[in-house]
Amino acid sequence: MYVPRQRHRSRSTLAAAAACLVVAASLVACSGEDGPQRTVDAFLEGWRKGDLNAVGFVDPTGAKVPAVDVVREIRELSGELVDAPLTLSRQGDPEVVQKTATATIRAQWTLPGGTDWTYDRPVRLTQGRDDQWQVIWEPQIVQEQLTRGDRLGLRRDRASRASVLDSAGEPIVKPRGVVRVGLQPNQVTDVEAMVRELDAAFRAIRPTITPPVDLSDLPKRLAEAKPDAFVEVVTLRDEAYRQIRSRIHPLPGTKFPTDTLELAPTREFARAVLGSVDPAFAEDLAEHPDRYSPGDLVGHGGLQGRWDDRLRGVPGLTVVINQAGPNGTVESTDTEVFRVEPQPGQPVHTTLDVATQNAADSALRGERRRSALVAVRITDGAVLAAANGPGAAGENLAFTAQVPPGSTFKMVSAFGLIERGAVTPDSTVACPKTFTVDGRSFKNSNDFALGEVPFRTDFAKSCNTAFAALAPQLGADGLAVAGRALGLEGEWGDLGLDAFTGKVSAGGGATEQAAAAIGQGTTVVSPLAMAAATAAVAKGQFVPPKLLLDPAPEQAAEPGPQLNAEAVAAVREMMREVVTTGTGTALRDVPGEPVHGKTGTAEYDNNPKNTHAWFVGWQGDIAFAVFVEKGGSGSGTAVPIAERFLRALPR
Repeated sequence: MYVPRQRHRSRSTLAAAAACLVVAASLVACSGEDGPQRTVDAFLEGWRKGDLNAVGFVDPTGAKVPAVDVVREIRELSGELVDAPLTLSRQGDPEVVQKTATATIRAQWTLPGGTDWTYDRPVRLTQGRDDQWQVIWEPQIVQEQLTRGDRLGLRRDRASRASVLDSAGEPIVKPRGVVRVGLQPNQVTDVEAMVRELDAAFRAIRPTITPPVDLSDLPKRLAEAKPDAFVEVVTLRDEAYRQIRSRIHPLPGTKFPTDTLELAPTREFARAVLGSVDPAFAEDLAEHPDRYSPGDLVGHGGLQGRWDDRLRGVPGLTVVINQAGPNGTVESTDTEVFRVEPQPGQPVHTTLDVATQNAADSALRGERRRSALVAVRITDGAVLAAANGPGAAGENLAFTAQVPPGSTFKMVSAFGLIERGAVTPDSTVACPKTFTVDGRSFKNSNDFALGEVPFRTDFAKSCNTAFAALAPQLGADGLAVAGRALGLEGEWGDLGLDAFTGKVSAGGGATEQAAAAIGQGTTVVSPLAMAAATAAVAKGQFVPPKLLLDPAPEQAAEPGPQLNAEAVAAVREMMREVVTTGTGTALRDVPGEPVHGKTGTAEYDNNPKNTHAWFVGWQGDIAFAVFVEKGGSGSGTAVPIAERFLRALPR
């Protein structure tokens, strides 16, 4: 274009004119309030609200498009993301070329699990005859690869779940052989006889299958199945199947395909500590819809539940394009537009020792009452085993029970008395049949009396009346002080699971002091707390128990100070005499190093006949506690369990 020179135009006027020249057919609009950006902002606001009536639309051919159709199509195109949080924003001013403009918008989706998906898209606009800007509607505004009829879809890619590891760093749960016991209906000649034979065989398996295999619906399932179908009855570990193979293999119609499943070493292996891994329950999906999807594996209880987020990792997420099919169906096109790779879970490394845990589980096997056995390594406090008997129904009584310790607490009382100089093992302390404190009568088991005997004998024979008489020597809080020195009531740091560290009686009157001295009154403990206190006596220093090596606790508890050497030496000596001449003599011929211990019979209500059974002790570098709820006497119930445990340990 030729522009005649005008001699008298000022330089400023010429500069202003130059700023508005169209260069290479494009120009960034000097648009005011009525420019295209206003329309873009109204479009984004309407998109967010689902109301676009304030915006005009045309298609790429220039034909008008009703706003309600654009709202509907945006929802359809969004597909499975329609309810996902979406942030929309304009990026800079639109670029205007004559009567068309192009704006850049940014879409930021928050996908399930908090994943961020952000991208920019161009929005084209055209200026109508009324000088109003209209959005040129096309599906690619929502996402560049979308066309009409497409739908955004989500595909969740599960992360590989990590393992809970034993002390050696080996997975506790790993692939193990199983046998699927089943029947082919057209080969079963006598259904009732088959049910009887299978039931008897399953009940013969040791350890006992708990709960028993339910065969009540087997006849109905066989009748409804196809003649040549495989009707599964039960899946058995290979070692359980071998026990009854000769009984069930010849039965007509039985089939035995083999398989592998992710299993712990045994059915009962540290089950309350480990927890379980199951397909997501309805409750999981309802409580955490953004975390779990149907079919996800979820940890429940124990370490699997507590550390589920760490173990399961982070699922991957893929945004795909689906195509609307006939009859309202949606078909995948396999086109991926965004992907986040799954992050595998991280293992949880425990201190559990497989051999020690197996010994603990086998010791409690067959015990129908709620029971627990916990073992710790004396040198460093590592929890080697935490077993809960079949009657505990998944409860981790080993860590969380809050029960009176009974006469096992005489270990604490004796330590406190000797440390204060109130008594020595050789001091004569009478053991009468009864002893009365403020009108309350204390007596010994089976009303025995020892007469004038050394304190070591009172301890070995578990004389209640002798300890009740000595209680005033401890004072109102002396027992609590002694207990805390052995780690009771302590701050143990994060063990990885809930644990009760105990509560020791303090500040009570004379009757409460006498009761507390024999492990009654208001004192309550857990088996783990007593095992840790026993380890403190054996080592001469309290070391906080630990269950996890990785992840390590953020704040690890510090070991306690060195205990009074003379006092702990005396208690060790007396605990050995419990085994050699006292209430734990059933353990004196256990192979290996000398066994030390203390029995306990703890009343838990106003009826003296209702008692828990206890035994605490150590052998070598392993300290342990045995507890049986409503188990009667410690020597009659807990000591045999301790013996089974010690004899099962590898030598």
